Amino acid sequence: MQLIHTIAELRARLAREKSLAFVPTMGNLHEGHLDLVRIAREQGSCVVVSIFVNPLQFGPSEDFDKYPRTLEEDCAKLQGLADVVFAPAVDDMYPVQQAVFVDPPPIASELCGAARPGHFRGMATVVLKLLNIVQPRVAVFGKKDYQQLHIIRRMVAELNLPVTIVGGETVRAADGLALSSRNQYLGADERAEAVFLSRTLQGMRQSILQGERDIERLQQDAVSLLTSRGWAVDYVAVRNQSDLLPAGLPQRDWVILAAARLGNTRLLDNVEVALAG
Repeated sequence: MQLIHTIAELRARLAREKSLAFVPTMGNLHEGHLDLVRIAREQGSCVVVSIFVNPLQFGPSEDFDKYPRTLEEDCAKLQGLADVVFAPAVDDMYPVQQAVFVDPPPIASELCGAARPGHFRGMATVVLKLLNIVQPRVAVFGKKDYQQLHIIRRMVAELNLPVTIVGGETVRAADGLALSSRNQYLGADERAEAVFLSRTLQGMRQSILQGERDIERLQQDAVSLLTSRGWAVDYVAVRNQSDLLPAGLPQRDWVILAAARLGNTRLLDNVEVALAG
C-alpha cells in the first residue's frame, strides 16, 4: 500500500491503472469504513482511499478543529485492503480560496441541511474535486449518510460524470448502534442510551409494515419519545427513497431518517422500508 500526499504524485501513480475503485473518507476509520473498502475491492483492480477532513463542510461552531486525525492508525487498518491512500493537505486541495462551488439540489436545505447550512454545498464540492482528481470507475459511499449519498448520486447524474456510485449498507455494533467516528465522543451513559435511536426507527418501521399510515403522528411520537429521554432532536422523517420528499403512495420504497444529539454528540441513523406491493 502506498501513501500519497499530493495531487500531482497521485495522478502520476494512477495514470497506469485501468479499473479504479474509490472510497472517500475523513479518516478516523472504523469497521464501517473498512466494509466500504471491501466493497470497492470487488469493484476495481486498484482501490484508492482518500483521508481528508474537509473544512468546507463544517460550520463555524462545529467540530472541525477537534475532528480526530489518526492517519497512522488508519493506514495500518487499510493494509491489505487498499492499494493507495491519498491524504492531501488543505492547501493542496484548496490552493486558492474556493470561489466555485457545487450548488446542491433543493433537498440539501432540508433534514441535515436545515441544521447544518452550507454543509452539503461543501461536501458536494469536495467530492466533485476528489472524483476529478482520482477519476475512478466506481466510488463507494455509506448509506448511513443517506442524504449525502442521494445528493452525490444527483450530482453525478446531472453533471454526466463517468463514475458509478455504489451505496454500502450501514455497519452496526452488536447492539444496533450505527458505527460512526463520532461515537467515540459519547460518555459511558450516553453510549448505553445511543442505541435507542436505532430502536426507535426500527419501531417506526414495524408500525409502517403493520399498516400505519399516519406518518405525521409517527414522526411526532418518535420526537417526543426521544426528547423525553434527553435527546435534542433535529428531525425524524419518513421520506421516499428515490427523491427524499415526504413519503407517500404510490411510491412504496421509503426510508426513515433521524438526526439527534446526546450531549454534544450528533448522531445519524436511518432504516429503509419496502411496502408490500
